[in-house]
Amino acid sequence: MRIWGVGKKVVPLQQTHITAIMILYPNAKINIGLNVVERRKDGYHNLETVFFPLQLHDTLRVEKLIGQAECVLRADGLTVDCAVQDNLIVRTFEKMKHLLNGDGIAVDFHKHIPFGAGLGGGSSDAAHTAIAINELYALGLTNQELIAIVRQLGADCAFFVENTPCLATGIGDVLNPISLSLAGYMLVLVKPNVHVSTRDAYGGITPQKPARALHELIQLPIEEWRDTIHNDFEDTVFPLFPQIAAVKQQLYALGATYASMSGSGASVFGLFRTPQTPAANLLTATFSDCFIHTETYEA
Repeated sequence: MRIWGVGKKVVPLQQTHITAIMILYPNAKINIGLNVVERRKDGYHNLETVFFPLQLHDTLRVEKLIGQAECVLRADGLTVDCAVQDNLIVRTFEKMKHLLNGDGIAVDFHKHIPFGAGLGGGSSDAAHTAIAINELYALGLTNQELIAIVRQLGADCAFFVENTPCLATGIGDVLNPISLSLAGYMLVLVKPNVHVSTRDAYGGITPQKPARALHELIQLPIEEWRDTIHNDFEDTVFPLFPQIAAVKQQLYALGATYASMSGSGASVFGLFRTPQTPAANLLTATFSDCFIHTETYEA
């Protein structure tokens, strides 16, 4: 277990006065469709995408630290490969510590959502840390106030505050809830052992507005998505990482109704009608060196 501390020292939990605990499960998301519509003057890009929450999650156990204005973070699971001050849990605390009157938090963090996957795991950790701080310290912040805080940490952090299917525009931070059900389908998520940088993903993108808006296409039957809903990043990522393109084709070969890369990669998901879902041993054999996650949505 790794112990990270922010501030002048790491304080063992048994020496600290702890008065309240919350356990949260920061979940992943997928992008269904992703259109890069224009380049902004600030260098960012305006997008159009649908965020859909998954059951795949990390685990946060957050405790109040009375009288110590710091974040004590103990982490296990997948290694968080960044400097302490860059960890999004820590950065969220730093954004909110002025509200805590000299108190802090202790966090036991289990990382399960893979990195570099287009699943928003770090953004979800940030949003759920903000939610925990708000609840533990009875700050009374509204969801919109929480969104204003976490939006500063990452474009898709805002989504995880309310965590319902949304059409996202702007840089991914302008959210409009939509009605979207995957009932009767199983989702198979596959992440090959590669990492896609944001620079690589945007490298060959030519922003353009699609012929039909995503908010219209997402209302079509899922059987029609294959020919209508596209992730623009596939055009640049697939030639650079053919193993990611291969996962999409393999999902279709296994019978997926719809398959797509999520975000800028490297994960790919397939939606299977529940009577035609592939067996676990077939998935393991097909994607032998990959991270695999499945979840079923009851009809």
